Amino acid sequence: MPHTRPADRPAPRLRRAASATAVAIALLAGLAPVASAASQEAPSAYGPAAGRHLDRTRLQTGLNAIHEAGVYGVYSAVRDGRERFDGAAGLADVSTGRKVRPDLRHRVGSVTKTFTAVAVLQQSAKGRVDLDRPVGDYVPELLPGERGRKVTVRMLLNHTSGIHDYVADAFPSLLKGTTESLDDHRYRTIAPAELIGYGVARPQLFEPGTDWSYSNTNYVLLGEVLRKVTGQDPERLITQDVIRRAGLRDTYFPGTDPRIRGAHARMYESFYGIIDPPRDYSDYNMTWAGTAGALVSTTQDLNTFYRALLGGDLLPRRQLDQMRTTVDVKDETGAVAMRYGLGIYTMDTPCGPAWGHDGGVFGAGTWALSSPDGRRQFAIGCNLMKYQRINESGTAFDPHPADAALRDYRDRSLCGTTAPRTPDPAGKDRSAGTPPVPVPVPAPSAEAAPAAPRALPPTMPALPGPLSGPVR
Repeated sequence: MPHTRPADRPAPRLRRAASATAVAIALLAGLAPVASAASQEAPSAYGPAAGRHLDRTRLQTGLNAIHEAGVYGVYSAVRDGRERFDGAAGLADVSTGRKVRPDLRHRVGSVTKTFTAVAVLQQSAKGRVDLDRPVGDYVPELLPGERGRKVTVRMLLNHTSGIHDYVADAFPSLLKGTTESLDDHRYRTIAPAELIGYGVARPQLFEPGTDWSYSNTNYVLLGEVLRKVTGQDPERLITQDVIRRAGLRDTYFPGTDPRIRGAHARMYESFYGIIDPPRDYSDYNMTWAGTAGALVSTTQDLNTFYRALLGGDLLPRRQLDQMRTTVDVKDETGAVAMRYGLGIYTMDTPCGPAWGHDGGVFGAGTWALSSPDGRRQFAIGCNLMKYQRINESGTAFDPHPADAALRDYRDRSLCGTTAPRTPDPAGKDRSAGTPPVPVPVPAPSAEAAPAAPRALPPTMPALPGPLSGPVR
């Protein structure tokens, strides 16, 4: 039941670990290890009484540790009320030795989904979108027949639609466990209807509304719903009604332009060792991600956005409450790994629940979390993705020191230096999250494409966020 909460070396190893579909679905979501399933009712340690002011020296030490653990470059913004820390460590360009800066622009992947969700909820507040109305009522040509009558707008927003992700079909070499299509399609422009067609052509994962599975198709569909009800290009609409309204100066949709405007880092993709050395994908046509994951932003802008959102500046209270009405997302053991709302999720930290999203595209990873009131905030970007390696048995990722350093930095940012640890009922300290485990599914065969695995929640190992993976 929903809960309402207050204010990518060896290719054979990859193929043993998961089908390309699983790897691909991991791609637009992000970076953090699985969220802790600590008690939802534990008291929050956020707030003035917690005595957690920003220790800039320790925060910079935390960023240095992530870089020293193997990530080329990291940049971050942390806020506590009016206090701010902007820090960076490492290299923006490994060939020239150019260093990263805290204010670099960056592809933020699926953090885009929160922006898209806000735009949909704004239209809901105006009476143009009914969250519980069938999607087929709005875009029958994109989701026809019985499925169009069963899947609602809310199911797209919280990933309970059962519609397949399109990424593996948009980058078909991933279905063979190789990455050639990442280069073949670097400058391709692809229309939303084609992306949606890939996802809809796949079999339904489950009866709509009965389960959860992360799908980028959901959010490209939402963009087309916005187009239909407003008569505007959805990216322009989001720019006008969300980005500008939040006062963001460095956040934009790139459209068909493969280059990032302004100062930015090179963005390197390893794809779990298949690409060796990691390749620079900072130039990329992001139409393949659209309203699901194409945004460019900065960590400072992301903190400003989430503070405005959680503070009630972008949505009326009723719509914000609906946004924070969540469904449990469970891991393969049945434990709750996180709780997903409408384009935003909540996860437990040592000092209480935090709200936000993560994102990961080729070469770029992002994670942004805030306390429920938006006072204490953390956002981080990195320019090396999928540096982890699959273990010998092909069932999990080997532990990587960068992941532990990222978790420690998250906790230090959100909770301060005296953050309490939230014990697991079994007696284990789970407050830092648990290592992500890929979904074991058969390798693709010539006879039939593999069934899409149920995309695990925040499980991607490529940086910090829960929805991490190749493209999330």
